[in-house]
Amino acid sequence: MFFQSFYTFTVLAALLVTCHALCRCPDNSGLLKILGIAGKDNLKEQQQLSVLPCSLDNKMHNVFGNVEHRLSRLEGVLALNGKIKEVGEKLFASNGKEVNFASALESCEKAGGTLATPKNEEENEAVLGFVKQYNRYAYLGIKESENIGQFKSINDTTLNYTNWRRQEPNGKGTEKCVEMYTDGTWNDKKCSLNRLTICEF
Repeated sequence: MFFQSFYTFTVLAALLVTCHALCRCPDNSGLLKILGIAGKDNLKEQQQLSVLPCSLDNKMHNVFGNVEHRLSRLEGVLALNGKIKEVGEKLFASNGKEVNFASALESCEKAGGTLATPKNEEENEAVLGFVKQYNRYAYLGIKESENIGQFKSINDTTLNYTNWRRQEPNGKGTEKCVEMYTDGTWNDKKCSLNRLTICEF
């Protein structure tokens, strides 16, 4: 339920921002400068922005303001109830369900995010907050690469931050996924086991 609501509000907000930005009104010179198409040389690109009639601009502004306010309240309520944690530009959330790695990743992607992949100590602490809250180990968005013993994020980027438990990883190709323990340290583990789902957005 949380993921569906959050995803719906996020998509609606993005659509409203896009629609608002595409309205070509006399006072949109700031927008054109931001987009890099101000000036006579770019008249063709400016004309392509003429998607919405300007009479809708005020209505769209009001609708967007209302959605922004509701999103802010929703984030506040979810944060207060421990449903989300915000670190920098990232939001972390959990549905409290324990499933295998593939199902956890699928749940996060359906909600518009991906499995949590801490990039620093602060993000690791945010994920750990959910692990402690549910008192369950959680999958991270990290998998072993084709090179045995080397792990990468699921989007195939190198890990610049790790928090392996001492003598881990030690699966040597038999434990392809990564879980977080209740002390915040990491361990390589088989992907078929059920672990807590924690997503990042």
